Amino acid sequence: MVTVTSFFADNLIQFARTLRAAGLRLGPSMVLDALAAMQHIDLSHRDQVRVGLRSVLVHRSEDLDLFEQAFALFFDGTKPLSADSEPLVKKSAANRSGDPLLRRVTEALFGSASRPPPQGPSPDEIDCALTWSADRALRHRDFADMTTEELLEAQRIIANLRFAVTPRPTRRTQPSSRGQRFDFRRTLRHSLRSHGESLLPHYRQPRWLPPPLCILCDVSGSMARYTEMLLRFAHTLLSQRRRVECFVFGTELHRITHSLRGRDIDLALRRCSAQVHDFGGGTRLATGIHEFNVKWSRRVLTQGAWLLLISDGLDRDDRYDLASEAARLHRSTKRLLWCNPLLGFDGFAPLAKGIRTLLPYVDDFRPVHNLDSLADLAAALADGRSPLHRRAVSATVSAAKDVGP
Repeated sequence: MVTVTSFFADNLIQFARTLRAAGLRLGPSMVLDALAAMQHIDLSHRDQVRVGLRSVLVHRSEDLDLFEQAFALFFDGTKPLSADSEPLVKKSAANRSGDPLLRRVTEALFGSASRPPPQGPSPDEIDCALTWSADRALRHRDFADMTTEELLEAQRIIANLRFAVTPRPTRRTQPSSRGQRFDFRRTLRHSLRSHGESLLPHYRQPRWLPPPLCILCDVSGSMARYTEMLLRFAHTLLSQRRRVECFVFGTELHRITHSLRGRDIDLALRRCSAQVHDFGGGTRLATGIHEFNVKWSRRVLTQGAWLLLISDGLDRDDRYDLASEAARLHRSTKRLLWCNPLLGFDGFAPLAKGIRTLLPYVDDFRPVHNLDSLADLAAALADGRSPLHRRAVSATVSAAKDVGP
């Protein structure tokens, strides 16, 4: 066994900081566990070190690619670390590419040093055009293309979203001074206090409440680039609106309403990650909808509930008929909204079989790929009137028929 030197420990601590800056959730205790694990591993074997660190520092399947990219860039196998070199071996900026994951890792490694200094105005000049462009560009940028700093800013914006909920009349009633319905029982009960000498009429009126909302979110591997942001959106919605249920599905269906509640979003996401074991796995869309229809639809889709289905529609499940399950889901809810991140791409066409199958049964078809689309979705959940998107659904259905099977 090779003894863990102070230099390697410094490198390991710096590597943990790089992973944290790139978006991996880990704390000091996990770094101590990694140092203890290295005491039992031959440090001269690169693969053993990689597997050992991965088993200790990575606890979610969606973070595996991030760890592999960071390990490949941080620990250069062609140039072993020496005792006189810096703890962070500088890599060439040529390693950058268009891969968003690789860009996040390289920015976590180099910070702003690898980027050219901004060409700002001189001290005598004032540039007012750039005071709004950065935030506007961030709102239009796809979540998959954001840098680490931009993702943190996007998380802050999502946490500060406000949902203006429009209440609607329900079938239940409440006491009122001048209602639409005479309350005979309450009038008689109050008359007993005066032994029937005074008979004051009492009335009731409908109770106004926002409709219940159910979120059904796809957390499969094809949605991995958007899952965290969408769950943060669901967390903000849960904290501001009553009667909201949240489910996720990949290969199985999981109810995460209680796990997602709480003020600390990071703690809530960790609880969800511990509960859901198929994050970033396969997609069984028809099975997930079938389990929801059988076990949960009669419980949560009551009193005119709305359903928010978040999925890319890429399904290879042949166990159940997706069309019949989608039709049953549409009959069970007052309004079915389908949010698909693929809709944000230019030239989107309903080529996938799952997308063509689901489209005839949705009332609204929306993108959820950037901050602007989430803001539009928040407005739609409050208003419920979106004729433009209903026309878009009809046009997309017609395009799907033209594409054919």
